[in-house]
Amino acid sequence: MENRRFILLAVLGVLIFFIYQAWQTEHGPKPELSPPDTAATQATLAENAKSDSDVPTIGVPDTATTAPAVPGDAPAPVQHARIEVRTDLYVGEIASLGGDLRRLELIGYPLSKKQPEKNVPLFNDRDGHFYVLQSGVAGSDKALGSHLDEFSSAQSEYKMADGADTLDVPLQRTDAAGNKVVKTYRFHRGSYEIELIQQVVNGSAEPLTASPYVRIVRTPVPVAEEPRFVHTYTGFGVYEAKPGSDAYRFRKHSFKDLDKESYSVDQTGGWIAMLQHYFVAAILPPSDQKNHFEGKPGKDQRYVAQYLGAVATIAPQAEQTFTTKLYVGPKLQDSIGKAAKGLELTVDYGFLTAISEPLFWLMEKLHHYTGNWGVAIILLTIIVKVAFYPLSAAQYRSAAKMRKFAPRIADLKERYAGDRERMSKAMMDLYKKEGFNPLAGCWPLLVQMPVFFALYWVFLESVELRQADFALWINDLTSPDPFFVLPVIYGISMFVMQRLSGQSATMDPMQQKMMNVMPIALTGFFAFFPAGLVLYWCVSNIISISQQYYVTNKITREEQLKLKTSK
Repeated sequence: MENRRFILLAVLGVLIFFIYQAWQTEHGPKPELSPPDTAATQATLAENAKSDSDVPTIGVPDTATTAPAVPGDAPAPVQHARIEVRTDLYVGEIASLGGDLRRLELIGYPLSKKQPEKNVPLFNDRDGHFYVLQSGVAGSDKALGSHLDEFSSAQSEYKMADGADTLDVPLQRTDAAGNKVVKTYRFHRGSYEIELIQQVVNGSAEPLTASPYVRIVRTPVPVAEEPRFVHTYTGFGVYEAKPGSDAYRFRKHSFKDLDKESYSVDQTGGWIAMLQHYFVAAILPPSDQKNHFEGKPGKDQRYVAQYLGAVATIAPQAEQTFTTKLYVGPKLQDSIGKAAKGLELTVDYGFLTAISEPLFWLMEKLHHYTGNWGVAIILLTIIVKVAFYPLSAAQYRSAAKMRKFAPRIADLKERYAGDRERMSKAMMDLYKKEGFNPLAGCWPLLVQMPVFFALYWVFLESVELRQADFALWINDLTSPDPFFVLPVIYGISMFVMQRLSGQSATMDPMQQKMMNVMPIALTGFFAFFPAGLVLYWCVSNIISISQQYYVTNKITREEQLKLKTSK
């Protein structure tokens, strides 16, 4: 009885967990999204810039509400050039207006399985999306070169040359006072780290006070196809100094949180980012400088993550260079932490991180040798089942004992039907006399539950598994089985395990009906799970059936040998 209760409670816990995930997807907070843009990109660029016209000004306590220091309402030219950029990892566009990074496609990351020829556009200002990087140099009374100013470029196209390690894309502008700003994007081969270099030359006769700023502006519209029935995080993230400590911590603020209260902090080091499923765009300022970070709602259903850097005084005819690192790309676990301390925390496995990280590490090692994530999952399952075999063997021995003494247990239930206390005592005496524990059957299941949930988060958060092929019809391990074959196999294997365990022999008719319905119910439920997770449970069940068959036969042979010896 206790064994069945534990199993049912564990199954109920799984159901509640995933029902909550589905509820979050269907009924959780949903932002109001902008309708698709129907005008041409060139015609909408000026309007997009005007809607984000708040330019930081040095020396004002609250830059989130500061009026623009440049004439934001001045009419902008209708036509603005786009500079095309191509590296080994990116296909992008930089706008001459502001030198904004307006589009950045990630080569090798298809938008979806149905559109393999299209790359994920992490930065994008088309088709209802607005997710861009803006930058400039703020002054005490005006911006020296903001995202509202027109820049010029010597070329309309830049491509990383074969054998080159870097690609520089420079833009520049000179104001009426003779002050020049050169904004350079430096891309690195094989890296999702980008350097934004802003060089200011003071061409006036007076000293200039300047500070670099970089901001990410976006709507909550997903940048790529999202899994169904699964709630993933999209929002603002910050690596902030802990109050009263030299340590730092990673914190997330959803867009709903920013609607309630804007985020603002001054600190040395740290970084800010915009996060979404599998991908991150992070601003990584120098770790030894005083920085101002903000997260706030903007105009037109947009949100802003903004950094304002350390202030520098530039003497007449002198120059100052401000360099800010960026990380724009997938959350690759073997490299993202190298870009900045704490950036690896954006791969968020939740409270099961201590289990999820070793599981992913092991699975990645297996994938390195096999070249197939599905095979790696199968091998991981075998390793887990071997590690838990002592517990599983105890479970199967207990089940065999329960099946053997089922008639006596049924007799005790009938004899003490009106006295539950005496029935419980009689059954405990039986367990003690015959040397088995019905609770032993629940421990393998309960111990594996954290592994199950940890694997769920591994499949949900690990971009390395995104759209990973396995074999035959399974062409995406992070999406449900399109033909529901694996869920059906899982249901059949669960049914076989129930029959092999012989638990129904000690159940009343109502309990038997519940156990018979359980495989069917979980088959339907697992139809919405990632195929990789269902593959894990199918292999786990098949191994469990083999182990249970082996242990049961071994116990039978031991008892037969005892009978022969006693005779």
